Amino acid sequence: MSVISMKQLLEAGVHFGHQTRRWNPKMAPYIYTERNGI
Repeated sequence: MSVISMKQLLEAGVHFGHQTRRWNPKMAPYIYTERNGI
């Protein structure tokens, strides 16, 4: 199984997520990054 990079995910147009104010605090360990409030 190949390892997928962040660049490949972005090129594929993956779901970027929800606005930061809607994050569940318990999900913090799994959140990769924040960009433009998302």
